[in-house]
This record gives sequence, structure tokens and C-alpha cells, in this order.
Amino acid sequence: MLEVMAIASLATACEASPAVVEKAKRAARDASAARANGGTVTHKFFTPHEWDTVEVLVDLVIPRDERSGSATDAGVPAFMDFILDEYKNNRVPIRGGLAWLDRECTDRFGTTFVDCSVAQRTAVLDDIAWPKRAKPEHSQGVAFFNRFRDLTASGFWSSKMGVEDLQYIGNVVNPDWKGCPPEALKKLGV
Repeated sequence: MLEVMAIASLATACEASPAVVEKAKRAARDASAARANGGTVTHKFFTPHEWDTVEVLVDLVIPRDERSGSATDAGVPAFMDFILDEYKNNRVPIRGGLAWLDRECTDRFGTTFVDCSVAQRTAVLDDIAWPKRAKPEHSQGVAFFNRFRDLTASGFWSSKMGVEDLQYIGNVVNPDWKGCPPEALKKLGV
């Protein structure tokens, strides 16, 4: 069910049909398998530099932890590459945002995002990750990062790894469920 919800939200955001989203998930699985076996991952939309940037950035959005691998481990860059190759409406915002990110890093630190230190990357992302706190001059970066983060989350949480990370067990009967807890009902005014 959760996987279906993730696919539905992605399909709505990208105007993608469930069949296309399924193809994107397959591309992500194939990319994960290729990486795990030491192979190379091919991409259709991203340039080599953009691909390197995407791999770094998705892993900052969803890093590896004690429960699961990172967004790159789940094949999110390949998922994004497929979606962006299929759906033109997201191409300019993502490609433009990656260019904005490199320009911002070059202006601040004299190098591209990929070549920045962890502290430098964090400084730039801190300026664009929270829209309400962002300065007006970072509005383009904020818009890009919101879209990029949503695409990253859609790719990760609809992957096998993401579903396992959530410890989602599917639609199973829970005989002990007594309904919504009274304190939650009270809080909601129900």
C-alpha cells in the first residue's frame, strides 16, 4: 500500500502513468544491481557531471544509516534519470537547479558542488533546505531543492530498500487494534 501511495504521488507530480513509474523503478533496480556487482550505470538524461552531482546530493538527502543503504544504493539516480528522460516538464527545473548549485558553490568556494568539502556542501544546503528561513536571493535554489528532495524521496520510498527501511509489512490484519487512541481523538477534536 505504501509503495502504491509513493507511486501515486510521483505519478501526480511528474504526470507519469503507473506503468512509466514501474519502468523507472525497474531502471533503479537494474542500476542498484549493476553498482552492487561493480558494473557501470548508464544514464540517458544527465550529463556525466550532473550524474556525479546527483549521486552526491541524493545521498545527502537520504544517507546510509544503520537500517538501510543510501538513496544511491537504492538506485535513486537511475530512477530520476528515467523520469527526467521521459517527462520534459521536470527537465529544466532539475538541470537548472544543478547548474544553480554549481554556480553558488563556485561563487562561494571557487569549486563545483561535487568538489566542495562536506562543510561547504552543508553550508549551501542549509541555506536552501528550509524555505521559510531562506533568504530571497536563494529562492531559485529553494525551488530546485524542494523538487529534487521530493523526487529523491519518491525514488527511495518506492524502492524495495525504502519499503524495507519503513518496515512496512503490508495490509495485514491486526487483531489487537482497538481503533484510534482516545488521546489522538481528543487532540483532533473528534
